[in-house]
Amino acid sequence: MAESYRRIHLSTDPDVGVTPQLVGVVRRDPAADNRAMTSTETNKAIVSDFIAALFTKGDPGAVDDYLAADFVNHDPPFGASADREGMRSAGAMFRSVFPDWHSDLHLLVAEGDLVVEMFTASGTHTGAEIMGVAASGATVTLPGINIFRVRDGRIVERWGRLDDLGFLRQLGVIAHP
Repeated sequence: MAESYRRIHLSTDPDVGVTPQLVGVVRRDPAADNRAMTSTETNKAIVSDFIAALFTKGDPGAVDDYLAADFVNHDPPFGASADREGMRSAGAMFRSVFPDWHSDLHLLVAEGDLVVEMFTASGTHTGAEIMGVAASGATVTLPGINIFRVRDGRIVERWGRLDDLGFLRQLGVIAHP
């Protein structure tokens, strides 16, 4: 009995009059490709594109493209100012010290206007001196978590936690215990 069921439903014989169809396979709606992204998807793309542009590609213009004029960095890294120019200077500093600096994204989660990024940035210390340490040729990593708030397609706030201590230890600024 099962054999005849398969034969009828899976037959490609035009005399049977049944179009073959796989049961349990979801057919993709071609119109779905034309859907607009949700606001959380859009916010995630904005944050991801900003990080890639400023820190991985080294484009200081990313600050103008992605950060709102009233941007506030609640946890500016390594003494940078809490505004857009502080983010620009942080990006420039990392690129001048670590010319191959890049950020590897591990997790990107969004809810409402907030986007959380978990990452590990790294680069080879072949550029300028940093904190009194000359270029060593060593690869340095900086894991961290950032929370961004997005408004009207621009990043307006950032909170972050970076492994500053681990970063300073890798540079040799602080001795390992």
